[in-house]
Amino acid sequence: MLHVLAVDDEEPALEELVYLLREDPRVGSVEGALDATEALRRLGRALDGGPEGAEAIDAVFLDINMVGLNGLDMARLLAGFAAPPLIVFVTAHEDYAVQAFDLKAVDYLLKPLRGERLREAVRRVSEQAEALRGARGTDAAPGSGTAQRTGAAFGPGDPLDARPGHIPVELGGVTRFVAIGDVTHAEVQGDYTRLYTRDGSHLLRVSLSALEDRWRPHGFVRIHRRHLVCLDSIDELRLDGGSLTLLVGGAVLAVSRRHARELRDLLIRHANGDIPPGR
Repeated sequence: MLHVLAVDDEEPALEELVYLLREDPRVGSVEGALDATEALRRLGRALDGGPEGAEAIDAVFLDINMVGLNGLDMARLLAGFAAPPLIVFVTAHEDYAVQAFDLKAVDYLLKPLRGERLREAVRRVSEQAEALRGARGTDAAPGSGTAQRTGAAFGPGDPLDARPGHIPVELGGVTRFVAIGDVTHAEVQGDYTRLYTRDGSHLLRVSLSALEDRWRPHGFVRIHRRHLVCLDSIDELRLDGGSLTLLVGGAVLAVSRRHARELRDLLIRHANGDIPPGR
């Protein structure tokens, strides 16, 4: 069960967020804080007790525009913790998406909150928190039991060549092959890469760069140092204040300036039929 801290300097918004989080069966406890100072005090107690302590916090659902220390500044401070909590930004502004994902946020939710998107964010947090607990609970080397518990185990050889058009994922000791055509996007998560489909996600011990090289013919393109997306899975493009974001399978993904021009060119070619469908 997740232990969550919600932070928002507007009391009605905080009360709504706390209420919605408590409705999710994956959340065991929720505390609220009306400013960053109060939140950091609470997180300091969690740090003192360690990641397995009674007051540990798994995730912080964090507003950005707050009086005093804002959410981005607070996230930068938390990044210096020995075992930082996972971060989900909850804001009324799209402008900060690039900065948020540069800070390795798990998700970026826009107000007014939609129940479906909040549940998706909780799912992502829950999966990452479980993987982190598994990593802390073993000293096994990559490719051993640790990888299996995180869904990242592969047999001998290159897993990307195990079955053309598919990638093997393992969960609970059972290996199944996920069709590349079912993958909407992929995201860097520490030493792993998480694959997202319309039905769920899978954590793999394979680099995003390796996927980028192999999956380019399937219509995948790098949009950020953390994200690889399938062109056919892009639901919306949003340009706000010079920042480009994509809506992919319900997730809002930031496009870095470095990759923005290439993405626009590929989308135009894709729409004109110059790039065959990857699915």
